[in-house]
Amino acid sequence: MNFKNTINWGIIGCGNIAHQFAKDLASIPNARLYGVASRSIKKAEDFGNKYHSTKSYGSYEAISKDPNIDIIYIATPHVFHYQNTLLCLTNKKAVLCEKPFAMDAPQVKEMIAIAKNNNVFLMEALWTYFLPHYKYALNIISSNQLGRVKALKADFGYNSSFDPKSRVYNKELGGGSLLDIGIYPLFTALTILGYPEKINATATIGKTGVDEDCTVQLLYKNGTTASLYSTITEKTDTEAVIELEKGTIILNSQFHKPSSVTIEKDGELKVVNFPVHTNGYNYEAIHAQEMLLQNRIESTIMSFEKSIQLINLLDAVRKQIGLYY
Repeated sequence: MNFKNTINWGIIGCGNIAHQFAKDLASIPNARLYGVASRSIKKAEDFGNKYHSTKSYGSYEAISKDPNIDIIYIATPHVFHYQNTLLCLTNKKAVLCEKPFAMDAPQVKEMIAIAKNNNVFLMEALWTYFLPHYKYALNIISSNQLGRVKALKADFGYNSSFDPKSRVYNKELGGGSLLDIGIYPLFTALTILGYPEKINATATIGKTGVDEDCTVQLLYKNGTTASLYSTITEKTDTEAVIELEKGTIILNSQFHKPSSVTIEKDGELKVVNFPVHTNGYNYEAIHAQEMLLQNRIESTIMSFEKSIQLINLLDAVRKQIGLYY
């Protein structure tokens, strides 16, 4: 498909993250929010009016069939990512789908297969991968200037008031700490260290049947370890600390969002700031547009293989902690 210079975006789902994404989309010169869809036409219209969308839709099928839409950002609860993505792909719409890509590896693999069969772009929206501070840290690590990574420690926790009907506590919506926020420490370990040799995981399963906290230890062949933690019952530092042979890299709080990096070497500390004047979602959106303009169906950064590895890791952890959806 040959895309014009201005990319017409659609958004499925009108929750908090969709608001942040739509706001950042307005900062991209060659991006336009063309359509917004919700199961409630009133909600879609209110959202569309706020962000100057051309059209609003009362169904996901309607937006997926609009010939003017180039790519759709899926921002619905976890359990709906699979079916929403398949709807868009079968209607030949490119997709940027929020993390987690789907609920398990079979779903992710089917999504990828359908994207390939329909020759349509598909990417998991793991925005951290595209943020300036994160790319900076990855470049330092890959350059080997601080030597080999010896250990990684990352956490993500916030205090969410208990409500069995809320997105994070409701099992029917894919609730729990692991899929919502634990995915970030796991993703960090995967992008820095690769897939582990051994996984040890424990969790506290709450009264609604979801993990309220999750502790994961990853072991690698070279002796490197990753200690990861997520919780929805308390606020944590939400940092990523990477110990290397010749120094330490700290992705400062909150490391999954636009942040700063502290480098510790020879007893000296250096803080590197990355001024970002948006929420940070524009970076992944710009990359998705670049992929479309190059007629690619797969990201050169957040590849299909990376998404498969990540969901395999999540599935392995869920099996150990006894979390089934």
